[in-house]
Amino acid sequence: MIKHFCVLVLLTATVFAQAPARKPRGRDLGVPFEGTAGPKNAITDVGGVEVGQTTLISGSGPLKVGSGPIRTGVTAVLPRGKDLGASVFAGYFSLNGNGEMTGTHWIEESGMLEGPVMITNTHSVGVVRDAVIQYRVQHSRNGDMPWALPLVAETYDGFLNDINGFHVKPEHVFRAIDSATTGSVEEGDVGGGTGMVCNQFKGGIGTSSRAIKIASQSYTVGVLVQCNYGSRNALRIAGVPVGQEISDMRPKRGDTDQGSIIIVIATDAPLVGQQCKRLARRASLGIGRNGGYSGNGSGDLFIAFSTANPGANLNSFAAKGPVQITVLPNDLLDPIFEATVQATEEAIVNAMVAGETMTGINGNTVYGLPHDRLREVLKKYNRLVETK
Repeated sequence: MIKHFCVLVLLTATVFAQAPARKPRGRDLGVPFEGTAGPKNAITDVGGVEVGQTTLISGSGPLKVGSGPIRTGVTAVLPRGKDLGASVFAGYFSLNGNGEMTGTHWIEESGMLEGPVMITNTHSVGVVRDAVIQYRVQHSRNGDMPWALPLVAETYDGFLNDINGFHVKPEHVFRAIDSATTGSVEEGDVGGGTGMVCNQFKGGIGTSSRAIKIASQSYTVGVLVQCNYGSRNALRIAGVPVGQEISDMRPKRGDTDQGSIIIVIATDAPLVGQQCKRLARRASLGIGRNGGYSGNGSGDLFIAFSTANPGANLNSFAAKGPVQITVLPNDLLDPIFEATVQATEEAIVNAMVAGETMTGINGNTVYGLPHDRLREVLKKYNRLVETK
């Protein structure tokens, strides 16, 4: 059904608290994904990682800049939970740079990330960045936090949202951080993904995870995506040309790949910064499995981090000597690479499966991926896994 929003909200958008309802996911529809998922099949399967989201939806009808309609929000990924001053080894990769992810110069230089990963819409990057600094100052000892270079990434939701109305405020950033938990992650039209479009279907937030073993040790790789990219004609799911089989239900805009996708990869395997960068590159292959080709107008930006070595902050002002860490040798990384590709592929599909038909500014409508027709197409190509 098409979402209709008839209630007008004074002064601010309706804020939907994070209370994840159980939406169908790709596996529920019989999509034959590879690999073993973690218990929640989410980035929060990586111990200590928390996710919080603030969703802003209000208004309907013609665009009135500053008033709405509003279809946007903020998603927060906290690598070490509420300890925002703790660092993790991290690496960044840009598959195509028509987008923004702040703070990456120092990650590239130091191989470490400090603080949360925040995702929002294109024109709210600045307010989210500043709000993260404000939050950290307010929660530091006597406001004595010396400096911060927050990581804030974006995708463009201006087809559905009053993006020039600047509706994301600091309190929405604070709420996303404060509400973050290690539980299940709500997907689809939520948080920073509220107004996003993926392969000309409704996109948004999606997540997945993989449990792996390396040298008898168990590890987890988790992925969260905010997907707003892709061409319908190129869309493939489980190797099936779904975009060509379901060629109708298109929004009234072109089919070029001119959106963006942000991918956050977490693992508890002990990796250093350069290895995390290698991990981030592998997300590209997960996009490719679903038919993405990283078009000229797409901002495809990825961040990967490792929650291992909790005490090894190489950027610490307090360090007075060498720091000891544990790290996997490069020859043992293949299972982590494969898990990243698999979890990225599934997270993108989960975002589309969870996405529901939404109408935004000027009556612009983006349709949700029809579950029954997806199952029919998978069955046609002998790729459907029967579910209970």
